[in-house]
Amino acid sequence: MSHKPSFDLEIKSYREQQNAAVSLIQIVSNLWYNHAIELVFFRNQLIDVKSSSILNLIKESVLLTDEPFNIFDTLHTAQVLEKLTLSPARIDIGKLTLQGKKQTIDNNDLPSFITNELKDINQQAELKPRDVVLYGFGRIGRLLARELMHKAGAGQQLRLRAIVTRDANDSKSILKRATLLKTDSIHGAFEGDVQVDIPNQALIINGITVHLISAKQPEDIDYTYYGIQHALVVDNTGAFRDEQELSRHLKSKGTAQVLLTAPGKGIPNIVYAVNENDIDVQKHAIFSAASCTTNAISPILAVLENKIGIEKGHIETIHSYTNDQNLVDNMHKKSRRGRAAALNMVITETGAGAAVSKVLPSLKGKLTSNAIRVPVPNGSLAILNLEIKSKTTVEEINALLKEASLQGDLVEQIKFSKDNELVSSDIIGSAAAAIVDAPATIVSADGRNVILYVWYDNEYGYSHQVMRLSRHITGVRRYTYY
Repeated sequence: MSHKPSFDLEIKSYREQQNAAVSLIQIVSNLWYNHAIELVFFRNQLIDVKSSSILNLIKESVLLTDEPFNIFDTLHTAQVLEKLTLSPARIDIGKLTLQGKKQTIDNNDLPSFITNELKDINQQAELKPRDVVLYGFGRIGRLLARELMHKAGAGQQLRLRAIVTRDANDSKSILKRATLLKTDSIHGAFEGDVQVDIPNQALIINGITVHLISAKQPEDIDYTYYGIQHALVVDNTGAFRDEQELSRHLKSKGTAQVLLTAPGKGIPNIVYAVNENDIDVQKHAIFSAASCTTNAISPILAVLENKIGIEKGHIETIHSYTNDQNLVDNMHKKSRRGRAAALNMVITETGAGAAVSKVLPSLKGKLTSNAIRVPVPNGSLAILNLEIKSKTTVEEINALLKEASLQGDLVEQIKFSKDNELVSSDIIGSAAAAIVDAPATIVSADGRNVILYVWYDNEYGYSHQVMRLSRHITGVRRYTYY
C-alpha cells in the first residue's frame, strides 16, 4: 500500500514551485524589458504571466512531450541565460531545457551546453526599430495595439506611433476609444495603463504617446508631422482590398509599407511560417496577411501536403459571428446575414479554400469551402475533410501534427491538444494560428479519407500572425531558438 505525502509536505512542495516560478518571472521581465530577449515556453508567452499559469504550462508540456522536467529545471536554464551576453532574441526556454534534459546535461555543464546551442545568437545584424500606424481601430486593430504595447520591450522592435480613424477626435470619441482599448468583453481587461491626452489628441499607453489621427482619406495624412518615419501602415478597416486602393497609403508622407489584415487582390497574400520566404519583401511594399481562417488551415494543410499529399478536400468553417452581421433581423446586402447573429446558425460563403492556393500553389483547384456563422462571439472551428494520396491512420496523422507543433518552422502556428473536453471557449486567448483537436481526428477504414478538427481564436490567434508577419516584412526579426 503506497503512502501519499502529508498535507504539510504537499503545501511545502507547491510553495517551493511557486517561489521558483516567481523567480522565473523576474528573469523573464529583466531579459525582455532591459535586453529585448523574449523567453517563451513551448511557444507560450511568459511576459506578465502569473506563477500558477507557468506551473500549469509546465504540466501540460510534460504530458505533451512525454519528457520529465519541472519548474526547477526551467528556472536553472533561465538563470544561465540571464548571465550570458546575448543580442535581442526570442528563445523557447521549454525546448532549451528539454534539449538539455535529453542530452543528460547536468547543472554544471548547462552553461557550456546553452552557449553552444545559442552560438549564432550574436551573429545577426543590429536591429532597427520600426514605426507602426494602425489604420482602423476595430476588433483586430485594438488587439494589435495591445500586443504592440505589450511587446514594446526595450524599444528595439515594432513601435506603435499612431492610430487613424475616420471619426472626429473630439473628447468624447477619444474617451470611448480609450475605454474600448482598456476593456474587452471577450479578451478581458488590458494589462497596461491607458490615459487620454485630449489637448494633443493622443492616448498615453504605458507612458508612451500614441497619436490619434482623424482622416477621411489615406493620402491626406502627413505622418512626418508627428515624427513618424518609414512606417508600416497596418490597414484593419477592410475598406481597401486591392493594390490600387491600398497604394493610396503610400502617398502619405512617412509611409514605407502597407499590410492588409484581410485577403487582398493583386498583392502577395502571406501566411507567416508557410509562404513568407516565397515573397521577396524588398520588391513589394504592399502585403496581405490573408484571413484568420486561411491562417488557421494553411499550416495544417502544409504539413499533410508535404508529408502525405492531398488529392482534394472540403473545408467547412464553423465561425463565430462577426460585426458585419445584424444583431436583430434586418436588411443586409448578403443572403442570410441579415438574421439575428446571436440567435441563428447562418450559412455563408468563405473564400478560404481558394485563398489557400495563393499560399500553397500545389493545392490550387483541389479545395472547396463554405462557412457557418454560429452564435458565439469568438472562437472558431475548421473541419478539414481531405482525400489523401497514400493510406494513413489516425495515429500517423496525429503524430505528424504533434511533431510539427514541437519541432520545425510551424511551432508558433500549430498547437496540439489531447484534451477530450476541449470546447470553443477554451481556445480563446491562444496565440497559435491553429489548435489541432487530436481526439477528434477521423480516418476512414480504407485509410484514404482524413477528417481533422482545427480550432482557432479568429481574433487573438490571427492578431499574433499579423504581428509575426509585420516583423518579417519590416526586417525587425530577432534570432529565434525553437
